[in-house]
Amino acid sequence: MTDSTLQQLIDLQDSKYRDFSIRLIPNVEPKRIIGVRVPQLRALAKQMIADGRAADFLARLPHNYHEENMLHAMIVAQQKTGIDAAIAQVERFLPHIDNWAVCDCFGPKIFARHHETVSACTLRWMRSDHAFTVRFSIVTQLQFFLDQHFDPQMLTIIGSIDNHDYYVDMAKAWYFSFALIKQYEATLPLFEQKRLDRTVHNLSIRKAIESFRISDERKEHLRTLRIK
Repeated sequence: MTDSTLQQLIDLQDSKYRDFSIRLIPNVEPKRIIGVRVPQLRALAKQMIADGRAADFLARLPHNYHEENMLHAMIVAQQKTGIDAAIAQVERFLPHIDNWAVCDCFGPKIFARHHETVSACTLRWMRSDHAFTVRFSIVTQLQFFLDQHFDPQMLTIIGSIDNHDYYVDMAKAWYFSFALIKQYEATLPLFEQKRLDRTVHNLSIRKAIESFRISDERKEHLRTLRIK
């Protein structure tokens, strides 16, 4: 409790948001959740980078509290560094990620300028035994590789990931729903040929149909492809 950063987090506590977070990330022990809203965590991360406290904080792993892990991820995502240093920081932290919220806020901005290097890393991360490392690889592909840097082979690669942890399957479905939105023609054959696991297949379609970025005509066709 004497740590200044931890004290700042405690001072930002919102008890109602803590209760909400406990329900939202049930695989994290309630005693490890302080209850700090995401915009406040992002602001604190920015402040710590500016005042020089970030490096010392990043060096102290593992962290005890969920919000410390969130803060760690946000600092890595926001700070300006070279791609090699960014990847080193990511790989040092990946084994400590224990929930989807930390995983999904952890995409360093510099990744957008180094697609070849980052894509190669995602292929390595996909082979991890750690579910949230695998999820991070999929979310990174979703975030940075579904537009002009899209590689159709990645559809097969992600569909073939042999890890069926709940949070990995949810990431796959999230990825394929966005692939249907952004790369419909390339992605559709996976669903017409039923090449995905049933759970991922149906959830991907459901998520895609919920999007306003897919035409009604395409939504109708996707509905016919659900696996009963």
